Amino acid sequence: MRLTLFGALALATACSAAAPNDAASPASTIAARGRALDGDTVTIDIRLSGADAFESRQWCQGNTGCWQCGKAAQDRAARMLKGGEATIRLTGSASYGRPVGTVTVDGRDLGETMIAAGLALPVTGYLRADPARAARYVAAYDRAVAARIGAHEGSFIEPARWRRGERLSCEPRGSSR
Repeated sequence: MRLTLFGALALATACSAAAPNDAASPASTIAARGRALDGDTVTIDIRLSGADAFESRQWCQGNTGCWQCGKAAQDRAARMLKGGEATIRLTGSASYGRPVGTVTVDGRDLGETMIAAGLALPVTGYLRADPARAARYVAAYDRAVAARIGAHEGSFIEPARWRRGERLSCEPRGSSR
């Protein structure tokens, strides 16, 4: 899942505080592609560790037809991020050119929330160093499947396969990343 975080506060949360002389040290820097929202506000992308959400242009098949599960995933993440203070913990090397980390919003794990809503899949191979989080992600997935929540109401293409070009027959033509 691609997650855009706004402003210097988000960057500061992801990194340790800069040294008093504002000199960047290895412990207080992060390497990521950025974009300018305006002259003094930038964004960076962080990939969630252990959760693979549906892509923003991805569709899923439900009981009443196809629906935009990727847009629903994006909207759910955006609502959660707007609803409180985000804490980012960088956990690994870059994936798709972006830093990888876990995100909590007011103590609630964003990856686990997305999985429990049926809008992301657990990828526990990336959570070997955090077996408790991996177990929570699998339990959230099992609950979503049992309750037929989100994409589990019907059928879907796993996000990783969707990124490689697989599509449901009901998806609009030209649906791409």
